[in-house]
Amino acid sequence: MSTSEAVRPAAVDPAELGELLAAGTVRVLDVRTPAEFETAHIPGSYNVPLDLLKEHRAELRAHLDEDVVLICRSGARAGQAEQVLSGAGLPRLRVLTGGLLAWQNAGAPVTQGKPRWDLERQVRLVAGSIVLLSILASIFVPGLKWIAAFIGAGLTFAAVTNTCAMGMMLAKLPYNRGASCDLPTIVGQLREDRA
Repeated sequence: MSTSEAVRPAAVDPAELGELLAAGTVRVLDVRTPAEFETAHIPGSYNVPLDLLKEHRAELRAHLDEDVVLICRSGARAGQAEQVLSGAGLPRLRVLTGGLLAWQNAGAPVTQGKPRWDLERQVRLVAGSIVLLSILASIFVPGLKWIAAFIGAGLTFAAVTNTCAMGMMLAKLPYNRGASCDLPTIVGQLREDRA
């Protein structure tokens, strides 16, 4: 078994998740930004953004005693969330293979809301714009080309480590935050649905 296989989180495919949801035996935590969640989400899922989950894992862990499936857009952030929660002692965690994209491609039900750009698309826009503008401006100020090199190095690091500093910063912008996405609100939703 390779090292990457040893740390791979337990997975669930869209069909199996649909069965678990129908049986009422699982809680689905969506770790995308509130803006992404508002755009489209699995009915009955809870929005617990990755940064909030990382910061308050112990408090959240106290309200999660059943099987939990973690989802994001494609599976990467959900994998990070799985590592955080398993480190906090939550044993029954799975990640939706392929994320919300796979769920939608399977024709499973989705609650649609106001369309917004997902975080990955925002990162591409910001990074691409910075690279383009720094290269164009380097015609007049040659040293500005190093800004493009810095962004390229950051994107390479993000790919290798499966993290994205720019994405984490963009997730904190008001556009990506929701009024109802704070710890007391999320804990209240988890308690309410347990009762």
